[in-house]
Amino acid sequence: MDSPRSFHALVVEDSPMMRQLLVFALSRVKELHVTEAENGVDALRKLVTGRFDIILTDINMPVMDGLKLVRRVRTDAVHKTVPVVVITTESAEEDRQRALSLGANAYITKPIQAPIVLAKVKELLGIRD
Repeated sequence: MDSPRSFHALVVEDSPMMRQLLVFALSRVKELHVTEAENGVDALRKLVTGRFDIILTDINMPVMDGLKLVRRVRTDAVHKTVPVVVITTESAEEDRQRALSLGANAYITKPIQAPIVLAKVKELLGIRD
């Protein structure tokens, strides 16, 4: 039998309440270890010091927004192929297209529904129940 692989997720969200909600939802995936960042700059600092298997990011954040973060991740040698899930209040189709064209793998609008987030994270990481 295969030993369970562990995965590392980076959750980038400026709202402490929303960040906690995401961390709590992701805690249901026992193979997943979560690191939190409060904006894009904080996320970049954490990306320099660690390796992540998936990144979940908001778009609207101070200092550096999620779209700039996606652009930076896609040019980073270590993390350029890491799946990125954008989770945002921006529901316009042009926002979705812009995020996906920058390299996001998925786009989920708030208010978040934990089962949708968990299903997408598991799908992108190849985790089967």
